[in-house]
Amino acid sequence: MTGPKVVLVGPMGVGKTTVGELLSERLGVSFRDTDADIVAAQGREISDIFVDEGEAYFRALEKAAVAAALTEHDGILALGGGAVLDESTRALLAEHPVVCLSMDVEEAVQRTGLNQARPLLAVNPRKQWRELMESRRPLYAEVARAVVPTDGRTPDEVAQAVLDALELKEA
Repeated sequence: MTGPKVVLVGPMGVGKTTVGELLSERLGVSFRDTDADIVAAQGREISDIFVDEGEAYFRALEKAAVAAALTEHDGILALGGGAVLDESTRALLAEHPVVCLSMDVEEAVQRTGLNQARPLLAVNPRKQWRELMESRRPLYAEVARAVVPTDGRTPDEVAQAVLDALELKEA
């Protein structure tokens, strides 16, 4: 199989980057984050892209970044929380070992700190996070081979659970 060894999806703040970096160390492969790809290519933060160009523009960039990463990258890949909203992206993900990292709303609020840099959580973060999750949860489930809860677990424990779920051995 070509493409990433593991693709991590899940809500903002769930720890996809932290866990992804741990997995890359354990498996001896590189880590890539499509949000970071977009920031590097655009020369500005995602929150600025949302404000300046709107969500539709950002989602188009995200769709292209995910498609490129799925073909170019053979390590660990983390996708932005909303990447699964695009139907063609979900179709591409069907061919890859996708793991959804999940958490409950209270843990999400603690981890994201109601961060204003997260444009979709700017007003009433708890309510918005819950609504985002309710709309996205079925999409995460659709693309994921496994769902790994992160609540009350250390990043190392989550990384191990991902390895176990996909039956991957450390390098």
